Amino acid sequence: MKTVLITGADGLIGSHLRQEWDGKYNLRLLSHKPIEGEQAIVADIDDLQALVSAFEGVDSVVHLAASAAVDSPWEAVLKNNIIGTYNVFEAARQAAVKQVIFASSNHAVGTYKKDFAERVRRGEQVMIDHLVQVRPDSLYGVSKCFGEALGRYYADHHGLRVICLRIGAINKRDAPKDDPLEGGMWMSQRDFAQLVENCLDADAVKFDIFYGVSNVPNRYFDLEHAREVVGFVPQDRGGNGS
Repeated sequence: MKTVLITGADGLIGSHLRQEWDGKYNLRLLSHKPIEGEQAIVADIDDLQALVSAFEGVDSVVHLAASAAVDSPWEAVLKNNIIGTYNVFEAARQAAVKQVIFASSNHAVGTYKKDFAERVRRGEQVMIDHLVQVRPDSLYGVSKCFGEALGRYYADHHGLRVICLRIGAINKRDAPKDDPLEGGMWMSQRDFAQLVENCLDADAVKFDIFYGVSNVPNRYFDLEHAREVVGFVPQDRGGNGS
């Protein structure tokens, strides 16, 4: 059974992974605050030495912790998404972690969405794959591009296995929005858990980028690459696991 550490384990996605993975992995939870009913490590990702200690004996780190708002101010982006992300990769290196799965974002390529907006709403077929040049739509998006580049560096020069997931839109309702543009980015919590599980099993993948979306009819992020490389086939097309 692999030992998997989740940063940001108290968040929406982290909380769902804790439930989905109960008994599947030896879970180690890291949060900036205590989690009721859980034995979590309380640490801030801007504390490198605390992360090194937390990562000892871990096989894979699923890095979710971040300032998640698209309009996060620069100070928060710098502390949590730039310095914090560096600390996660560096702590993984120092602690001899084998793999980091980095929660990137659709906002790393969000300007394409703005350019394609009218075409998507007219029902035209457009597709963004993992090979497009990054086009962040915010400082938050810039920080996700930084994390992807950092992951590439640590994979190439420090032997980490790194997978970056450009997550679409995961929400508390667990259902897509009616708008074609926003609905085309939706990912169910169940599909996200499956995607990460497939990545955790991908021992042969040194570095890659996959999109995290469900099989919504009007999606415009590519799923074929994730299917080919890690066998990810999303189950959901609508809300509530349907």
